[in-house]
Amino acid sequence: MIDQAFVNEVRLRVLTTAADTTHVPDAVEVARGFDRPAADVIEAFRRLGQDHIYVLEPGDQSRLRMANPYSAVPTPFSVDVAGRRYFGNCVWDSLGIISLLGGHGRVLTPCPDCQEPQALEVVGRRLLSPEGVVHFAVPARQWWDDIIHT
Repeated sequence: MIDQAFVNEVRLRVLTTAADTTHVPDAVEVARGFDRPAADVIEAFRRLGQDHIYVLEPGDQSRLRMANPYSAVPTPFSVDVAGRRYFGNCVWDSLGIISLLGGHGRVLTPCPDCQEPQALEVVGRRLLSPEGVVHFAVPARQWWDDIIHT
């Protein structure tokens, strides 16, 4: 049995590891850092998933798909910060990565309509160009119905 304090420690360890390495760790990696069984971390992942904080990899509860704002898999939202490349789950998460890592960076993504490359530059926590279009194909109240494909 794990307590909420351990769940919070797992959450922080995942975010710290992702920030430091550009890699979202799996349960075995996190467990090694705590000298705990992977089953404890898997339970923490499950709780974080239930609370819509993280998203577990379908079919493999020992891996995360999303450790918001980081994506554990490549996405169309690449984020360059301080010479490192991360992946965001969406444009909002991508901007969140930049914010978490100091407020300077660039999001590269294709236009979902015409596939033209787009870049969002952030300097000093400010978006340099306010131009752009945001389209939500699914109402916000339905995002968690299938968050991976929303």
